[in-house]
Amino acid sequence: MLYVAMLHIVDEEKNQKFRPAHLEYINELYKQGKVVMAGPFTDKKGGMAIYKADSYEEAYKMAAADPVIVEGARTLEVREWSPLDFPLD
Repeated sequence: MLYVAMLHIVDEEKNQKFRPAHLEYINELYKQGKVVMAGPFTDKKGGMAIYKADSYEEAYKMAAADPVIVEGARTLEVREWSPLDFPLD
């Protein structure tokens, strides 16, 4: 199943400080096949990551361990996602 983690910046100073660790963390999960894709919003107010997990709890645990969440630089919202299959009939 896929889960979207919305990561809104609440402390810009902490975000800048912990962003390298955040990128390293996301990249490692990508290499493990646990992150499908991730990236910043164009308004520079946060970003999102799409996790592949067996349960909401597993996805939330991975997202909550992100350094920018642990250090209070960003808030976290995780939601299960069901992408559409195209073309739609």
